[in-house]
Amino acid sequence: HWDIKIKHVHEVLKKGCMVSKMFYFKMPRKHKCIQFGLESVAPLLHSGEETPDPIPTTTRGTIPAWINGSFLRNGPGKFEFGEDRYNHWFDGMALMHRFHICEGSVTYSSRFLRSDSYNLNSERNRIVVSEFGTVALPDPCKNFFARFLSRFQIPQPTDNANVNFVKYKGDYYVSTETNFMRRVDPQTLETKEKVDWSQYVAVNSATAHPHYDREGATYNMGNSYGRDGFFYTIIRIPPAEEAAAKEDSADLSGAEVICSIPAAESRKPSYYHSFVMSENYIVFVEQPIKLNVLKFMLYKIMGESFQKILSWEPQYGTVFHLVDRHTGQESKVKYRTAPMFTLHQINAYEDNGFLVMDMCCGDDGDVIGEFTLENLRQESGDDLDKFYNSLCRNLPRRYVLPLNVDEQTPLDQNLVTLPNSTFCKTVYMTHEELHNDELLQYGGLEFPQINYDKYNGRPYRYFYACGFGHVFADSLLKMDVHTKELKVWRYPGLFPSEPVFVASPDAAEEDDGVVLSVIITPRKEKSTFLLVLDAKTFTELGRAEVPVSIPCGTHGVFNETG
Repeated sequence: HWDIKIKHVHEVLKKGCMVSKMFYFKMPRKHKCIQFGLESVAPLLHSGEETPDPIPTTTRGTIPAWINGSFLRNGPGKFEFGEDRYNHWFDGMALMHRFHICEGSVTYSSRFLRSDSYNLNSERNRIVVSEFGTVALPDPCKNFFARFLSRFQIPQPTDNANVNFVKYKGDYYVSTETNFMRRVDPQTLETKEKVDWSQYVAVNSATAHPHYDREGATYNMGNSYGRDGFFYTIIRIPPAEEAAAKEDSADLSGAEVICSIPAAESRKPSYYHSFVMSENYIVFVEQPIKLNVLKFMLYKIMGESFQKILSWEPQYGTVFHLVDRHTGQESKVKYRTAPMFTLHQINAYEDNGFLVMDMCCGDDGDVIGEFTLENLRQESGDDLDKFYNSLCRNLPRRYVLPLNVDEQTPLDQNLVTLPNSTFCKTVYMTHEELHNDELLQYGGLEFPQINYDKYNGRPYRYFYACGFGHVFADSLLKMDVHTKELKVWRYPGLFPSEPVFVASPDAAEEDDGVVLSVIITPRKEKSTFLLVLDAKTFTELGRAEVPVSIPCGTHGVFNETG
């Protein structure tokens, strides 16, 4: 019945309308924004060119003079070597960008990360290192027997760190989701040494989304697996020692595993992209996106990419593991909820015996594998519309965990006494939708950001995010979590990056500052600009236009000392 209705609406549009149309359907348990007539975003997925020497930009409006630092961005930027082509958007070689802002003027520069993966691929002019969605084929110059044996060699994880900029002990690194990072110079974007997490702590990987406490320590999560099973590990890296002489080298000394959480299914551990941290707790979300360990051990022999060993298995549901970040003790209480998928958290804080967690969530974890270049590079038409409308929409949700649960806690009662929040039993939870219906017309949201320095782990009111009325973000949103009201920046043909908040000097309120985002367009080459919004009113203050075409990226940070 649903398919017939959509087909009918689509046919009507094709007969008499050439512009994009959006329909909002309210269905049982799902809200869906249906789009027709989407424009192609294929030009946003081209291979970029690096600009190693800073170039000036053209300023429109006003860039506040108090902004002094560098907006650093990362993301896939090269999608082919010789005749070989990558299959998935996540596979592209890391291209780093720097918008340096000083006294109202902006310069731009960029560099490819000189990872081992990039260097080997460049030297041989073909793809020789496997990535998330692409398996490197054996060397065609070898004989058949050598090519056959190469399939049984354990593949080395990629060091193509194309996800985020992260900071440890004052140094910047670019990171992905393997055990390798690369230290980089935030001024020149030059690639420095390769860092292997396993040389410091017993982990086989780490996320690209660490958290920072107010004492200068950094927390991250990784995986460890061996004869004893599969574990999710919480890592703490201490602050840099102020008295120690700073050497120009990577320093993760003092890193330690503070907690190891055994996987509920040792042969099917969960995939995760980030984790939750409040002032006193860390929460690991064990979600039903499962990694098949047997296939993982054999995926090169089978000729399958890493993407193919992940599967959405909602029958496992979702479990929140609560850990005291000071002692490393895991709570004996397991908080369970319906199957859901999350990449990014918004914020978490404690309030009168409860832990409030706000996250961007969806109901279908298959979406990760869908972002192939074949899907994303489709021309405007039925196929692109169908692809977008098949994707789940991520929406902001609030989960509230009661912290004081013991044997005396009554069963079958709502334990949450905070206003506008719900909880079902001691173990099974339900969520609060952290939005109203207005958000649905913007296709849901992702890439949330807050005033992190002042409000991470504390009660807050505002967050900023990208709206997804297209396969890539096509709007910027400001959400008031108290009232669920939205402010929106959106223009046809303009595709923004993750919004990053920068507080103004002596800010008195949470949203005193600006929001930075890089805007790209498929409609015209070399039409990128850095957008500066007033964070309070969400209106444009100014933009810095760059005569460079920049491919769609992932995450970024503002470096105040840049």
